[in-house]
Amino acid sequence: MKRFDLGQLLITPAAQEVLITHHITPIPLFKRHQCGDWGEVCEEDAQANHEALRTGARLMSVYRIHDTQNVWIITEADRSYSTLLLPSEY
Repeated sequence: MKRFDLGQLLITPAAQEVLITHHITPIPLFKRHQCGDWGEVCEEDAQANHEALRTGARLMSVYRIHDTQNVWIITEADRSYSTLLLPSEY
């Protein structure tokens, strides 16, 4: 169930390369994020996301792509866009 708007979907070139390398399409990851499946975030970040749903703050999810590779999805507070990126790009 959709819990918030994603806005424009953006993917950094480095994150796109990781997804291509591992034969993963980004749309399922964006859908998980939009439904409140925050992936591998710590409990504190999960709580912050639940609060952000109520207050309209920024949202963040972490998804494991490979044994040692994660990607992040960040939706801005104004919900104008969501970006899929590598942690090193933040």
